This record gives sequence, C-alpha cells and structure tokens, in this order.
Amino acid sequence: MQRNRPPSAQTINVLLALGADPARWRYGYDLATQVQLKSGSLYPILVRLADRGLLETSWEPGQESRPPRHLYRLTSTGRDFVAALTPTRAGKTVVRPHHRLSEA
Repeated sequence: MQRNRPPSAQTINVLLALGADPARWRYGYDLATQVQLKSGSLYPILVRLADRGLLETSWEPGQESRPPRHLYRLTSTGRDFVAALTPTRAGKTVVRPHHRLSEA
C-alpha cells in the first residue's frame, strides 16, 4: 500500500541537494554530510525515493582496498518532482553546508 502524504523536511532536503546538480552521481556519505542526516535516516529515504522512481542508483566497483559504493542521482521524474516543489514547502527546509570542526 502506497501512501500519498507529503514528503518530510528531511526528504525535501535530500531532493534539493540532489537537485542542485541533477546529472551528477552522488555518494550516500556525501549526501549525509551535506544534509546533516545520519545513515539510519538517509538510506531509508534514498531507498523510498528509488522505489518511487525519483532516483536511479548504481554501484561503483571497489578500487584497491575500497569496497563497492552505491551512487544516486535524480531521474527525469525526480527532476520534475523537485521542480514542482512549491516555494513555500521547499522554503521550510534548509540544505545546510557542511562545516569542519575546525571551522565551527
């Protein structure tokens, strides 16, 4: 059963972060850092967005000692969805820039 409730503020933040450069593949870790979500919150959001056809996913093969990594980017449907976010709804969320501890 699919629910038709509006996306959460966290989901909108993820969509806006991906929408800033929709053709670019992004790592989950980079998104988590940008939108300041822990993996336990971010990855379920990414799975739901992919299940709804808003994200496409890909695996990057492991390099040397690094394991394979999952990549994400918006589909054309996802780009349309981000473009259709109302300014008032999108304005309630903020994609916060990442600051290093030494910069804080």
